[in-house]
Amino acid sequence: MNQKSVKKAAEDAPATVEIEKLVYGGEALARLEGQVVLVPFVLPGEAVSVRTQRVKTGLLRGFEPQVLRPSVERVQPRCEYFGSCGGCHYQHASYEFQLQQKRLILRDTLQRVGGIAYDGDIATISGDPWFYRNRIQLHFSEGEAGFHMAGSHDLCAIDHCYISSPVLLDVIAQLRLAVKRPEWPKFLRTLEIFSNEREVQLNIVDSTRPVAARFFDFCSTFMPLLARGPIEYPAAGFTFRISRSSFFQVNRFLVDALVEEVLRDEEGARAVDLYAGVGLFSLPLARRFRELDAVERGASAFRDLEANAASQNVTVRASKTAAEDFLRSLSSAPDLLVADPPRSGLDREATAELLRIKPQRLKLVSCDPATLARDVKKLLAEYQIRRLTLLDLFPQTYHFETVVHLERK
Repeated sequence: MNQKSVKKAAEDAPATVEIEKLVYGGEALARLEGQVVLVPFVLPGEAVSVRTQRVKTGLLRGFEPQVLRPSVERVQPRCEYFGSCGGCHYQHASYEFQLQQKRLILRDTLQRVGGIAYDGDIATISGDPWFYRNRIQLHFSEGEAGFHMAGSHDLCAIDHCYISSPVLLDVIAQLRLAVKRPEWPKFLRTLEIFSNEREVQLNIVDSTRPVAARFFDFCSTFMPLLARGPIEYPAAGFTFRISRSSFFQVNRFLVDALVEEVLRDEEGARAVDLYAGVGLFSLPLARRFRELDAVERGASAFRDLEANAASQNVTVRASKTAAEDFLRSLSSAPDLLVADPPRSGLDREATAELLRIKPQRLKLVSCDPATLARDVKKLLAEYQIRRLTLLDLFPQTYHFETVVHLERK
């Protein structure tokens, strides 16, 4: 929100609202004079005094919430940056309540977006809700390091983060000092930091000018765990090579659980792994199926996928192509197809091709319940939901992962 909007919101007289529920995106929903009000950092059942600003017809956004009647599930946030830093959304709620609310959000989103009235159980897999992240993005401005402020791209300077792994906590402290040194490139805006807890990998995400190789030489003088190339990450009984530009799951406690949930007791003649990345699902699948096709269009991830299959001595038929193009080439259905698409979900053509070839079993992995609901709605023309699982890969935030197990009708 810009300063003019903040000023206008502050000039409005506060109103008292009753919080009905949490909604996907980190806010809670209330109603005021027939309009929906979205309010951050509050909980269902609370009475809240809030200033509002009109977003569009029927929708208001709430600011400066003052809790008049707190929920019994409200707890003291662990982090003093909570509410200012935009990284976490739920630290004010007990962890069991966070899980309960995420299940309600998933069920509600399936119904609201996809018209899917799923009344079965939602299995839930969770782990330690603190110090779980193996990857973060750190931003830099005017000699400070931190995360974005809630609701803006302004910098919230930090010196720790309780959802980051121990090694990443050390890196945050090291970079807070380094950004003040004359060797630091003032034009560097964002670094992505990834760790296997033995090594650290840095990736330039945003810079107004090219960053020279000597920057990494400089970082190695105060960061003894810095790796100059790919790092190896053990997971699901394999060791994965992961390069700077390759994606890998961020919850270091639940990577194995995610693989186990997707695979469960699957085996057979042929499987396909779409959006395969570095091979997190592909390598275990190759041990269970006589033939395994792994499809990945990203150059960095595809190189890692091939290297991982070769080094772990598994047979994977890797294809560097788009998912929809690969599916279009199939004339017969595999026994199992696993799809872990980006946040935007399945491409329309990919969905159409899935409905054409009709694999017997389909596992859909999603980090966005809205796009998941859209995709599953289409797939239910030929499939039925056999199992629905929520994996809380992102405690203290509104994000979560969902695995939908579908079987042909």
